[in-house]
Order: sequence, then structure tokens, then C-alpha cells
Amino acid sequence: MTVGEFALPQSWGSDRRGPVRWIASHVARHKLFIVGVLIGAFGNATLAAAVPVFIGRAFDAVVASPPDLRRLAITAGLLVASQLVRGVLMLGRNFSAEVIGQRLERDIRDELYVSLIGKSMSFHDMQPTGDVMARATNDVREINLMANPGVNLVVGSANFLLMPIFVAPTIHPHLLLSPLIYLLAYMISVRSYLRQLRPATERVRREFGEMNTVLAEAIDGIETVKGAAQESREIGRFMRTVTGWRDAYVAQGDLEARFIPLLLMGLVQAAGFLHSLLLFRAGAISVGDVVSFNGLLMLFGFPTFVAQFAYSQVSSGLASARRILELINAETELDQNVGGYDAPMRGAVAFEHVTFGYRALGRPGQDGRDAVALEDVSFRVESGQTVAIVGQTGAGKSTIVKLINRIYDVGSGRVLIDGVDVRDWNLEALRRQISIIEQDIFLFSRTIADNIAFGCPDATREEIEAAARAAQAHEFIVSFKDGYDTVIGERGVTLSGGQRQRLALARAFLTDPRILILDDSTSAIDSATEDRIQRAIERASADRTTFLITHRLSQIRWADLIIVMRKGRVAAAGTHEQLLRESQAYRNIFTRDGGGRQTIDDRR
Repeated sequence: MTVGEFALPQSWGSDRRGPVRWIASHVARHKLFIVGVLIGAFGNATLAAAVPVFIGRAFDAVVASPPDLRRLAITAGLLVASQLVRGVLMLGRNFSAEVIGQRLERDIRDELYVSLIGKSMSFHDMQPTGDVMARATNDVREINLMANPGVNLVVGSANFLLMPIFVAPTIHPHLLLSPLIYLLAYMISVRSYLRQLRPATERVRREFGEMNTVLAEAIDGIETVKGAAQESREIGRFMRTVTGWRDAYVAQGDLEARFIPLLLMGLVQAAGFLHSLLLFRAGAISVGDVVSFNGLLMLFGFPTFVAQFAYSQVSSGLASARRILELINAETELDQNVGGYDAPMRGAVAFEHVTFGYRALGRPGQDGRDAVALEDVSFRVESGQTVAIVGQTGAGKSTIVKLINRIYDVGSGRVLIDGVDVRDWNLEALRRQISIIEQDIFLFSRTIADNIAFGCPDATREEIEAAARAAQAHEFIVSFKDGYDTVIGERGVTLSGGQRQRLALARAFLTDPRILILDDSTSAIDSATEDRIQRAIERASADRTTFLITHRLSQIRWADLIIVMRKGRVAAAGTHEQLLRESQAYRNIFTRDGGGRQTIDDRR
């Protein structure tokens, strides 16, 4: 088992053994900015602690008899200078934290994208698109916010917690008691708070993913929703997921509202004030020391108030990191097999007792149950032959061709190309020499030329136009204002079904594959255009192995081999004439419609 189908290039390796290790390995790449955050946080806290110390000295200078104005002026000057330096350090700290956060988001987004592109179709079949998009966008953003302001505030607040511990004993050793008690109580309460916060933030991220899944499904299937007049039902379904997300967010807010350190801070300030007054009454400290000490206790206000937000942000970021790592670490059944067989392909294909089942939908890293699609399928195709695969809907026709280029791997048995198990081929070399055109054509939101050249990006404009002419697409392409530079809509929605299929054929012709697979690729083309494309396919099929999945008798007739599928098994195989004579199953799939035309009956 491997993490990805393709080991795509990455300049460095992150530590994926856990969310904290993973994020730390990313952050560790930016050592200079880490130093900037640490120095800035320590300098900010130190100079913040200098404020009550200087104010205490100013009090002593004022209440002295006579008032020491020179000392007061020096103290005021030092106070102003210290805060100017503090401002510079805070700027450097916040700049460093922001750079780390933005680079963290960039690097994690790149790593996730590379991982998703490299994973197999069996993996993507099991992932709801909306949830994957939520992880790739919102969850990645949460990790950025975890770094800044989240961790930035946590580091800063930690230094503020330590300053009273270090400075108070310089005023009087007994004054260490109150801040030390608060620090211990703070650590215990925060630890308990984080344990309760983790499931709450994970629930928020999970509910957001489910809400995004429902939204993506509704938008992707908007034509079906409107065609069935189910807008109200889909709105209600979406509102239920929004309510679930809202309830999870409110539950997290309720937990944050019960932040115990807020109460502890009030108690320690009252106790510290009383303690300092008792020491002053005993003559152990001056009035300025009382002011300084209580000013130091006020430093606890920053970590107490920001921690309520900062720790929540860190917990949310870690929850998002776990969700992203689930995708990245999810193992897939295919591997790139870099050292595998990669010779030029002749195109001979053999199936030997192949059984395969589709994996049921599951969450990342989880396996579902297999639904058997093929069972004990065996046949042999010689190089350069044209093969037609026919049968009822759901018989396993499309599944067969997806095993040839290892979109999926067999459950048992073997698929051989040129006598070599496809699992022993270098995956890139295997797929580079096979082209498949499916009925559901996917086109990108790019120019027509870019879509045709997708599998052959170095093709010249002349080569692109030649492929388009062969696929009978040139005429409609040049009818557009921008011709081959026309940008088509997402998934090719601005084109008709027939136009999309002709562009897909042009894409296949341009790659010049050794094995050409046409999965009902002329279903949306009119008869006149089909005749021209049929002749183009015949020319393209010369000297290469071609698989046709079609219901049109005109295409089935000229195949060298016809394979009849029934309920996932090979019911018969042979030429058209042989099967008409010898196979009742083959004869049964032909019938006469009302117009007298021969078609394949897909009824069970």
C-alpha cells in the first residue's frame, strides 16, 4: 500500500506522523522568522513589565520629600524610550508571525494539492467533493490563523505570564507567592480547557465539511434539482446542515465562555493587592513598590483574555490539520511503480480470470465494501485489433476498459498488455500510450486549443488543427469569434454534447495512443457527423488496438472481435457473423424499433 498513486515532485519532506509534528516540520523551514517571533515576544513582555516598574519609581520620586524631579524626568525618559523599542519589536514579531502563517498556508496547500492529484481514482471515488474542497480551502486557512494570531498570541502571552514571576521577587521575595499560585492554577485550568475544546473544534470542522458537501452537490446537480422542482427540498436539506454547523459553533462558544482563568485573575489581583498592602504597612516595601507590584499583576490580564481566543484558534487549527492529514496520509491501492516496465507498447491485451468490485463510499482512510462489477472475465485481443464490447446497462463494459490503464486495479486475476501485467508497468508509461474517451466528457475552463492539447502540451497549432479536422471539430471551432482561442465554460457547458465529444476525439487523436478506448463516444453526435467521425476513427484505428463501447450496430459490425457482457461476465465472444450464428445472448440484444432501425436493447 502506498500513500499516493503518483509520487509527484516535492522539494522537501514533511513529518506526517501527527498534526503537531507535521505543522512543526513546515514551520521549522522558516528559522529566521521563528527567531523574530521569539525575540519580539520576549522583548514585548520584558518592556511591558518595565512600565509598572518605571511608574513605581516615579511614585517614589514624587512622594519623596522634597520631590526628586530629576529622577522623575529620567524615569519618564526611560519609559518613553523603552516603549519605542517595544513598538519596533512588536512590529518585527507580528511581521514574522504573519510571514510564517502565510507561508504555512501556501506550503500546506501545495502539499495537499500534490497529494490529491497523485492519488488514485478509487480514492477519489470515496471522497465527497464538497468535503475535500472544505479541507483544501477553509481548513488550510484555519492553519494559517492558528499560526497568526493563534500561536503568536500564545507565545506572547506565555512571556507575559513569566514576567511577574521574574520581576516580583526583585521587589520583595514574598511577593512571588501570588503570581506563582496563579501560574500553577492557570496551567492546570488551561490543560483541562484544551481537553474539552478539542472535540468541540473537531465537531465544528466536521459539520462545516458536511455543509460544504451538501452545497457542492446541490450546485453540481442544479439542473436535476430544477428539472424535478425540488428547490424547496434542497434548501431544507442545506438549512439542516447549516443548523448543525451553527449548533456546533455555539457549543464551542459556550465552552469558551466558561474560561476559568478569568475568575482566577480577579482573585489573584485582589490577593496580591492585599499582600502588598500588608508588606507596605510592615515597612518592607515602599508605596512605589506597591504600585509596581500591582502593575505587574495587571500583566496577567493579557494572557488571560487573549488565551480564550488564541487557544481556541490553535485547537481549531490542529483539528483542521488532522482533517488534512487524513487526506494526505490516506493510502491508495495503486502505486507509480517507477522502476516498472516502460517499453513502447504494441497493444496486445489479455484478461485472465479477472474479478473486480467498486469500493463503497467512505471517509478518508476508511475502506468500504466492494460491490462486484466483474467476475471471472477472460479474453484476448491481438495488437491492432478493433474490439467492440456490448451488453446491457450495468454489465461491466466501462469497468473493463478502466482496468486496462489502471484507473482501478483488479481484485483477482490479471490484466496483461504485451504479455506484461499492467501492475508491473511503469504507470506513467502505461497511461501515456493509452487514450480513453468516455461518454461523460470533461473539459477544462481553458481555450479550445488547450483542451485539445491537454494530453500533449507541446503540440503545435498545426498539429492541434489536424487533430480537430480528423475529429470533425474544425468547422464548428472556426465558427467561434476567437476560434481555437475561445475559452469554454467549466466542464464545457457552453458547448453542445456533440461538440464536447468531438473535442475529446481530437484530444485522443493528438496523443497518438497505441490503445484507443471509445466509451460510447459518439452518442451525442448526429448521423451525418457520425458517419464522418466513423471514417476518422477507422483511419485512427489502423495499426493500433481499439476498444469500442457502443450501442450502434454500424460500429459493432466492423469490429474484429465482439465481446458480449452479461451481469459482469463474458457471455460470448467472436465476430458479428459468428455471434449471430452461435450466440443466443448476442441475438437477443438486437431488436427492431418502430422505425425499422437495428439498435441494442438495454432492457434487462
